[in-house]
Amino acid sequence: MSVWGLYRSALAGQWRGGLVLLACSVLESAPAFLSGRLVELAVDEGFAADRPGTGLRWLAVFGLVAVIGAFGSRLVWHQLGKVVEPLRDALVTAVVRGVLHDPAPPRNQPDASGVARITQHVEVVRDATAGLLVQARGMIVTTVAALAGLFTVAGSLALIVAIPVVVSVLVFACLLPSLARRQRALALADERTAEVAGASLSGMRDIVACGAEPLAALELYDAIDTQAKAAVRVARSGAARTVVIATGGFVPLLLALLVAPGMVQAGVLTAGAALGALVYLATTMQPALRGLAATASTVVLRLIVALRRLAETAEAEPEADGTAEPDGTAIYVRDLTFSWGAAAQPVVRGLDLHLRPGERLAVVGPSGIGKSTLAGLLTGMLTPQAGRVLLGGVPVREVPAALRHRMVALIPQEAYVFAGTVRDNVGLFAQTAMDGELLAAVRAVGAEPLVTRLGGLDGEIGHGTLSAGEAQLIALARVYASDATVVILDEATSHLDPPAEARAERAFAERGGVLVVIAHRLTSALRADRVLVMDGKETALGTHLELMDRSTRYAQLMHAWSPRLPQPSAQFFQRAPE
Repeated sequence: MSVWGLYRSALAGQWRGGLVLLACSVLESAPAFLSGRLVELAVDEGFAADRPGTGLRWLAVFGLVAVIGAFGSRLVWHQLGKVVEPLRDALVTAVVRGVLHDPAPPRNQPDASGVARITQHVEVVRDATAGLLVQARGMIVTTVAALAGLFTVAGSLALIVAIPVVVSVLVFACLLPSLARRQRALALADERTAEVAGASLSGMRDIVACGAEPLAALELYDAIDTQAKAAVRVARSGAARTVVIATGGFVPLLLALLVAPGMVQAGVLTAGAALGALVYLATTMQPALRGLAATASTVVLRLIVALRRLAETAEAEPEADGTAEPDGTAIYVRDLTFSWGAAAQPVVRGLDLHLRPGERLAVVGPSGIGKSTLAGLLTGMLTPQAGRVLLGGVPVREVPAALRHRMVALIPQEAYVFAGTVRDNVGLFAQTAMDGELLAAVRAVGAEPLVTRLGGLDGEIGHGTLSAGEAQLIALARVYASDATVVILDEATSHLDPPAEARAERAFAERGGVLVVIAHRLTSALRADRVLVMDGKETALGTHLELMDRSTRYAQLMHAWSPRLPQPSAQFFQRAPE
C-alpha cells in the first residue's frame, strides 16, 4: 500500500472520531452563523426601536451562542488524539519498513536521513493533519456559516463583496504549485543536512585521522547553504501569499463600508442588517478567510510535500512471503557473493559453506571485513548478488516469513531490551512458555544473579536500568527460550567478561541446532567446531589446528591475541596468504 493509501485508510479507520468532529463542528459554527443576525435583531428590534432591554437580551443570546461555540471547540481537542496518533503510528511503521528494505543502506553508521524522515516528515504529517482537523475544518465551517448568515441578513450586499474574494482565491490557487515546489526543495535540503551532519559526526574519528576536516566541513557548509537558500525562497513565496490574503480579506470589508450607507439610505437594508453584515465580514469571515488561506499555504502544503517525500522513500512493499517448507535446519551456502553497491568491492565473494545441526561455527576477521553482512545473508535479511543460502534445502528468503522468524534468531551486539517485566522481555519469542522454562533459559546463559537482583520474572526493567552487558544477558536468555534452531551471535557477548561469554556460548552449543558465533574474542574460535576466517578477498574454513597450519591471516590474528601460542615456521609466513 502506498503512503497516500496508508494515509487515507488510517483516517478512514477513525470514522467514529470523524462523526464526533462533525457534531462538534455544528456547535462550533453556531456563533459564525448567528452573530450578524443577532446583532441585526438587537439593533432593529431593540436599540433602534428605543427598547434597550430587548437589545440587551439579544446580545445576551449572542453571548450564550458564543459559549456554545467555545464548548464545541473544546470537544474538538478531546477527539484530536484519537484520530491523529493512530495515523502517526502507521506512518512510522511505513518509514521503518522502507529503511529496512533500503537496497543501499548506510554502512556502519546510523541512517540519519531515515531518522529525519521520522522526526521531521512524519511529525509534519501528524501536525498538519491535526491542523486540518482543528484549524482548516473550523475555518471552513466558520466561512460557510458566515456566508450563509450574510446572505440571510443582506443578500444584495453579499453579491458585491463576493467578487474580490473569488479573485483572491483564484490567484492564490495559481501560487500553490510554486509554493509546493519550494517547500519540497526545503524538505530535501533538510534531509541532506541531517544526512551529511550524521555521517560526519559518526565518522569523526576517521575524518580526524585522515586530516579530512576541511573537506567534511566544506560538504556540511554546502548542505547548510542550500538549506538556507531554500528557506529564503519559501519565505519569499510566503510574502506573496500574504499580499493575496490581504486582498481577499480586507477589500470585501472596504467595499461593504462604502456601499452599505447608500443601501441603508435607499431602504434596501436596515441599519441593523448593515451592522450585522459588517459583523459577519469584520469579525467572522475576514479572519476566517485569512486563516484558511494561511492554513492552505502552510499546513496543507507541508502535508502534501511530506506525504510525497514519504511515498518516495517508505513505499517499499514487504518481501513476498514464501511457501516452501524447509527439510531440517542444515544451512548450505553456495558461491555466495555480496557487495554494498554496484561499484563496490564484494565483502563476501564466492563463499561455500555447509553447517549441520549441532555444529558450532566461529567467524573471525578484522573489523569491517563483512562478518555482520554474512549474518544478514544467512538470516535472509540481505539479498546476495550471486549465489544462494539454503535453509533445510530451501532458499532462505523463500521460507515463509513467520516460520523463518521462528527458526532463525540473530542477536546483535547492541541488545534491545524494552521497558517492562523480566518475563515480558525473556518470553518475547516464547509466549506460551511456563515460568519454569523461562527461568531455565535464564540459568543456562548465566543471567540468574541479574534476574534475582531485579526481583525475579516479575521484576521491572526501566529505561537505563541495565548496563550493556546485562542487556546482552537478557537478550541471550530471550533467544535461548525461543524455538530458534539456527542462532547467530553477532558479537552478542562483547560486553560480557570471558567466563560469562564462554558459559553463554556453551549453553547454546548444548541446546542443539546450528550456532554461528561472530567472534568478539578469539577464544570463541578455540571453542568452535570449525572457524571461518574472513579476510576481504579470500576466506579460509577449517578447524583451529588446520587454520593455524595453513592460514596466514588466522595465525597472525591468533599470535597477536596470544603470543604464548607456538610460532609457525618461517616457511609458513613466506607462503602467500589465503
